[in-house]
Amino acid sequence: MNGEGAGLLAARKLFAGECDFVWGTGNIDSLPPQNLPEVAFVGRSNAGKSSLINALTGRKTLARVSHTPGRTREVNFFKLSGRLVLVDLPGYGYAKASKTLAAEWQRLIFAYLRGRANLRRVVLLLDSRRGALEIDRAVMDLLDKAAVSYCISLTKIDQLAAPECASVQADVETEAKRHTAAYPTVFATSALKAKGLDALKVQLAALAEP
Repeated sequence: MNGEGAGLLAARKLFAGECDFVWGTGNIDSLPPQNLPEVAFVGRSNAGKSSLINALTGRKTLARVSHTPGRTREVNFFKLSGRLVLVDLPGYGYAKASKTLAAEWQRLIFAYLRGRANLRRVVLLLDSRRGALEIDRAVMDLLDKAAVSYCISLTKIDQLAAPECASVQADVETEAKRHTAAYPTVFATSALKAKGLDALKVQLAALAEP
């Protein structure tokens, strides 16, 4: 088996392992101890963060999925196979007609980003039907400022035709190249159809404890 195949097998094994909710808080002063590498998921409200976390780990109810924008207000931590912690961050842009980042959200997220020495990667979720909006670019600027390495996952690609999805992906990859902390590859995913998950698993599994 070549290295690429071995890497995929190892990634699948990691994400098929035990995954449990271990901590949740809306107070930046009461975060859990930093014992394992962390990967954080962030995106606009209803971009599909909880659905993606559930799909990656093969669960249906690990992370709560809500159809009400802004429902997730806490930072939630899930331990995966005792080797990696997945962090579900509150969504942004849930206020009616909100085109700017709420100051409260910025304070919470920036404090988390700057305060977690074991944070290895942020996965920024963008709804493929909308691409990178102004508010998403503001978050990318925030991640650049925090000097936190991040990759982008386009979600809900099952709702687009293949040519349209490829066009959106190319546009977002062009946008990513403008940001200093962005990983150049954009991952196109569908939690509903389990598309594109393996590539993202391999990317994240490389960050786990051996």
